[in-house]
Amino acid sequence: MEFQILDRYSFPRFLGLHAISKIPDATTIWRFREDLATAGKGEELFRTFDKFLRDNRFEARKGQIIDASIVRVPVQRNTREENKEIKKGNIPEKGSVKKRSQKDTDARWTKEKGVMSYGYKNNIAIDVKYKVIREYEVTDACVHDSNVFEELLDPTNTSADGSLE
Repeated sequence: MEFQILDRYSFPRFLGLHAISKIPDATTIWRFREDLATAGKGEELFRTFDKFLRDNRFEARKGQIIDASIVRVPVQRNTREENKEIKKGNIPEKGSVKKRSQKDTDARWTKEKGVMSYGYKNNIAIDVKYKVIREYEVTDACVHDSNVFEELLDPTNTSADGSLE
């Protein structure tokens, strides 16, 4: 995000920043995102923005792209007993409070194109015309793309005429 703000003149304008504005650094942006997540406002903000787009006639009608990307996170160094507890949905009780708080109990392993990855998967639906994310679902990495396909699909967004104007 910081790179995008510094790289393009149009992006700061879109955000309402002026040439003399102080540009937020990566840490500030990360903290803001974390605060949104903690307050449970991320989904509400996403839906509000999507409604704004639709209200202003930026409706997706030329087809959609469904895709997923792996988001890698630091690999956990767990014992077999800890892994059993994590697979049951429990947080391992051994270790210090600090160590336990850093355990990522939701991430999972997956193999894609012969490469093992540990983390999550961002599943998104993008409309073809505007290249805007219209729907998303975050899962652990081992969830197959087909398991969230129908949740992402917008049945009203079709390219029945075959053109991609």
